Amino acid sequence: MQFPARYLDFLFHFHGDRDYFECHEVLEDHWKDNGMERNSIWVGLIQVAVTFYHYRRGNIKGALKMIDKALIQLKDKQEETYSLGIQFSVLIDELAKIRLKIITNQPYKSYHIPIYNPTLLHLCQARCEEAGFPWGVTSTSVSQTIVNRHLTRDRSQVIEEREQALATKNASRSFLLTS
Repeated sequence: MQFPARYLDFLFHFHGDRDYFECHEVLEDHWKDNGMERNSIWVGLIQVAVTFYHYRRGNIKGALKMIDKALIQLKDKQEETYSLGIQFSVLIDELAKIRLKIITNQPYKSYHIPIYNPTLLHLCQARCEEAGFPWGVTSTSVSQTIVNRHLTRDRSQVIEEREQALATKNASRSFLLTS
């Protein structure tokens, strides 16, 4: 079974350096580059990573909003989840338990996506070992650079894309008004 490289990157960051922001970035690139729909499984996995990014930072409102979206996004994706080497029912059950922990303001604890595929598990473990990150260990401390990654990122491309989208939308409105 072949897995997309960016998916492997996602799993490495999720379980290795716990850089949930980078998880979001690599899967978003994969999703956008492949012209996928908004209801894609990739969006649900991105939302899971963003949930943990917010949760670790103590942004309970953001974490709750994201985990709710992730659960909705993933609920009908059993076959797709399974094809990505993830135990669907375990994932959904554990996310529901984490949601309760978020609501009750329990402290962040790292989470391990339930991978059942031995090939995928081996690839992820080997990559973590190469990079010097233990696999399967609950992490409690991470550098503040990773925890607050959104504060240091270069947003110029995102801003430019938003401005272009707004200009296109405004041009379209102007055309409709003058037609």
